[in-house]
Amino acid sequence: MLTPTQKRQFAEEGYLHIPGVVPQVLVDAARQAVNHSIGYVGLGGEDPENSRSAFFCAELLEAPVILDLFNRSPVMTLAESLMGKGNVLPLKRAKPYPRFPLPPGQDPPPIRGHLDGIGNGSNGMAKGVYRRGFTAFAVIYLADVTGPYSGNFTVWPKSHRFFADYFQREGHEVLAQGMPRVELPEGPVMLNARAGDLILAHHQIFHDACPNASPNVRLAVIARLQHKECLENEYAAFTDIWREWPGVREALEAA
Repeated sequence: MLTPTQKRQFAEEGYLHIPGVVPQVLVDAARQAVNHSIGYVGLGGEDPENSRSAFFCAELLEAPVILDLFNRSPVMTLAESLMGKGNVLPLKRAKPYPRFPLPPGQDPPPIRGHLDGIGNGSNGMAKGVYRRGFTAFAVIYLADVTGPYSGNFTVWPKSHRFFADYFQREGHEVLAQGMPRVELPEGPVMLNARAGDLILAHHQIFHDACPNASPNVRLAVIARLQHKECLENEYAAFTDIWREWPGVREALEAA
C-alpha cells in the first residue's frame, strides 16, 4: 500500500515512481516475449481505415505474459490505493513500447509533449474529436533507463493541476481545436527507472517519450487503467481531477 506521503506527492506532482514493484521473473518473461516479437514477428497492427500505422508487438497487447506484469504483481493493488479498493476495472490490454535509438551522432529533437485522447486524423480519432478514456497511466520498465534522452517516459510535473484550472477557465471544448500550446509551470522530467519499477501518473499529466540518443532500446509496457466510473464521468474529470481518486482525497483531507 502507498503511504499518505506518497499519495500527497502524487497529488502535487501528478505522478509517482515506485521502485521494484514487478518481480524479476515476470520482467524477464515479458522482455523475452517483446524481443522475440521485434526480431521474429516485426511490425503489425495496421489499421488503414483509421490511419494507424504499423507498430511492434501488436500481437502481445492482450497476451498473458504482458498482462501478468500488472495482474501477478502489486501494481493493481497500488493503483487501488489511489483509486479506491474495487474501483479499478480489470486490465484487458497493455502495450509494449520499444523506443529505438536515433542514428549515431544525431542530436535529439525537442520534446513536445501532449495529452492523450485528442484526435489528429492519424491516431484513430478524427480531428475535432476528443475523449477521456482512462484514469491513470501505469508504466513498467522492462530494462534499466539510467540517463536522459534514453527514451524515458517523460512528464511535466504539476501539469495535471494546471490543465484543471485551464479547462475550468477556457472549457474543455478547446481540445476540439487540438492540443493547446501553453506555458506549463515546470519543464519536462525524463524519468529514470530500473527494470521492474512502476510509474503511476494522472491521466491529465502532460507527457511524452523523449527521444532515445542512447545505445539501447528503451523497453517499457504502458497500461491505461480505468476507474469503474471513468466513462460515466468522462469530461467532468477534466476539472474535477480527484473525482476518481478517493485514496488521494483521503490523504489530502487528513493533511
